[in-house]
Amino acid sequence: MTDTINKSENQTDEQTTGISCVLKESLADKARHSWFERPVPGIKQQLTAPLTAVETEPSTECTSCHSMITNTALIFNCYVCPLCEHHMPMSARERLQWFLDQVDGELGQEFSAKDPLKFVDSKPYPQRMTEAKDKTGESEALVVMYGKLRNLDVVACAFDFRFMGGSMGSVVGDRFVQAAEKALEDKTPLVCFAASGGARMQEGLLSLMQMARTAAAVERLRIAGVPYIVILTNPVYGGVTASLAMLGDIHLAEPKAMIGFAGKRVIEQTVRETLQEPFQRAEFLLEHGVVDEVVHRHQLVDTTYRLLAKLCHQANVDA
Repeated sequence: MTDTINKSENQTDEQTTGISCVLKESLADKARHSWFERPVPGIKQQLTAPLTAVETEPSTECTSCHSMITNTALIFNCYVCPLCEHHMPMSARERLQWFLDQVDGELGQEFSAKDPLKFVDSKPYPQRMTEAKDKTGESEALVVMYGKLRNLDVVACAFDFRFMGGSMGSVVGDRFVQAAEKALEDKTPLVCFAASGGARMQEGLLSLMQMARTAAAVERLRIAGVPYIVILTNPVYGGVTASLAMLGDIHLAEPKAMIGFAGKRVIEQTVRETLQEPFQRAEFLLEHGVVDEVVHRHQLVDTTYRLLAKLCHQANVDA
């Protein structure tokens, strides 16, 4: 009986071993075939959002709302932020080319600044001039052009604040006086886009003399009945405010432009009071009668043209 049980157990073990060997062989064959027949895995493409224009084009951050705007969009929108309507600075040459429909010529390029005082602060004056020229591509802080605004002959000048803060030195005075003399000779209106930090300390008394020179040139225009319009941009301070920027027949200003003689901090230290917004803003000066109108940049050309056409007794072609 015991022998029979042992034999049956041995047969069962042999059968189990045989089945397991067969299963192993079939699984091995299946694995070999499946490895050769398996599909080659591809590279999965990650689904990413397409790049926006801001990420692919040169862009500028708005200093007011901190949004990024492409430079192309800024140029087409006259350097006005499309989201918050903040007026960003324009270079003098860009502004004049945008303002005039036709540019016939440029004045004052023959003038160049000297260094009569051999003035040195943290840098020598000639070095500062060289750096400003390299930065802006201009030879001075004031650019003067003459040409056409619709059907009117106009002489226009604009300050470039990037050039040593748009400071007024002897060459700036020379160019403004030349622009006024051109307007006086041709009996054409003069338009000035003011943006300056004031007189240029590196030229000392010579820079302060330009206040009297430019004021005298404006007075000659007034006596001759030649219109002179000043457009105040951000910012206008110091000797420019105390002379040519506040002697116009009409004063326009861009929204939120800072306009004054002394800076806000200097006034606060003098009067020992805290000055709240919108002190020295264009809207504040409009309420107090210093500025005639605050005009959005998109309407600035049309507004200036209508005023000049009225002052020059010319037909308004837009009417």
